[in-house]
Amino acid sequence: MQVAEKVLTVGELELNYHQQKGLPIVDARKYDFPETPTIQGSKNIPHTEIVERMNEMNKKQPTIFFCNGPQCPQSPTAIKALLAAGYPPEKILYYKGGMHDWITLGLPLVVSKSVL
Repeated sequence: MQVAEKVLTVGELELNYHQQKGLPIVDARKYDFPETPTIQGSKNIPHTEIVERMNEMNKKQPTIFFCNGPQCPQSPTAIKALLAAGYPPEKILYYKGGMHDWITLGLPLVVSKSVL
């Protein structure tokens, strides 16, 4: 599954590598609850705010984007918005498994607090 041209799709191994190296991971979901489980090391930038907040991202490092999983449009929407705003596609990675696969595989989670 390719979300956009020149954007690579990655799996759990690549995401784990990003975690270990402290490389950027973005949770593109809009949080509906004050405490939401997420992937450790990720930063929440909702897809609806991604273009306005892209200055928070390091264009020198590839960033992995994820949401709830393949059925969820939030990270693909964020990626397409970034591309339309001129963000370099070679610095965008898409974790299609999202929270669905991460939880199903029993991989570690942290609770992220959000302001509603």
